[in-house]
Amino acid sequence: MLDKRKIREISEDLQKRGIDAFLLGPGDDLEYLAGLKTGECERFKGLFILADGSYFCITPHLYLEEFEAAFGSEAPIYVWTDKDWFYPVLAKAMNDFNLNDKKLAVNFGVRAVDAIEISDRQGVKLLNGWHFLERMRIIKSPSEIEKLERATQISDAAFRELLGFIRPGLTEGEIKKKLIELFEEHGADGPAFDVIVARKENASKPHYNGTKGVIEERDLVLIDFGCRYESYCSDTTRTIFVGDPSDEEKNLYEVVLNAQEAGEAAVRPGVLAEEVDRAARSVIEDAGYGEYFNTRLGHGIGVAIHEAPYIMEGNKTPLEPGMAFSIEPGIYIPGKIGIRIENIVVVTDDGCRSLCKLPKDIIVI
Repeated sequence: MLDKRKIREISEDLQKRGIDAFLLGPGDDLEYLAGLKTGECERFKGLFILADGSYFCITPHLYLEEFEAAFGSEAPIYVWTDKDWFYPVLAKAMNDFNLNDKKLAVNFGVRAVDAIEISDRQGVKLLNGWHFLERMRIIKSPSEIEKLERATQISDAAFRELLGFIRPGLTEGEIKKKLIELFEEHGADGPAFDVIVARKENASKPHYNGTKGVIEERDLVLIDFGCRYESYCSDTTRTIFVGDPSDEEKNLYEVVLNAQEAGEAAVRPGVLAEEVDRAARSVIEDAGYGEYFNTRLGHGIGVAIHEAPYIMEGNKTPLEPGMAFSIEPGIYIPGKIGIRIENIVVVTDDGCRSLCKLPKDIIVI
């Protein structure tokens, strides 16, 4: 159900910004505010929050039950059908709430084509509201942390069981499919993102999305995995070896492990996000592999797999207790090898706590 306290906070923020209303389309923001999960499609739907504290929804009829469950009987819900499309209902709602020719912020869940239609038809001035909920979402409550931790416990258990399944001859896709099955068996609502299983040279692509690679007798497999539990995500990466790793592979792994641990050790309240990135990155640079660590160190996590705070150079956000984010350094040598180790940590009063309990030492199967 809708959290009205958060609605009031958003309305007050709109007043300070001099903005008349905020339109939130389907996605992480609506899941965070009201637990609404409708998925994306071509049919326009969303929540309008006004600076005066009022709010209303627009939805096609086929999502009416979901909107009623999320927003209750107090919220005006304007419903449209496919034969009429949303334009007449939009005009009525905008007239009822006196929003024509006003300033309207939109979030990332609103399609650009729909935002253009709203601007053209209702004469509103569109503003970028992408980061409006960032401050609200960046500090996790104890109940949110519990859900993040439970999601991580599930993915930990699934990964441990997966290790007994991996063997030469399997494809990346078969391993990925098995891990997703294990998520559900252990109580997850589903995967948090498109799981990555990448062998050897495929692992040099940080966001590899193939499935055809076949595991060899002596191989390396990078697995980036996470699941959802009550809307909240887990995210972990482990790089494992099939057969004994070479001396070079052991050395690369040790460098990445040292960088990951240096990143975690740097986390404490008051430290800037970019300083954590530097702590881990300097380990890889000092080892001579700086050019092969070409991503940020980490990202926040919550109802979205990627959200604030972003742990990277240039981000001068001071860390605060309750922030949750990844520490995931890697070395990616194109066409040759990729190694990444990732844990989610939560900032505490005097440091941080890792939610993942999987070992980080070399795993050989």
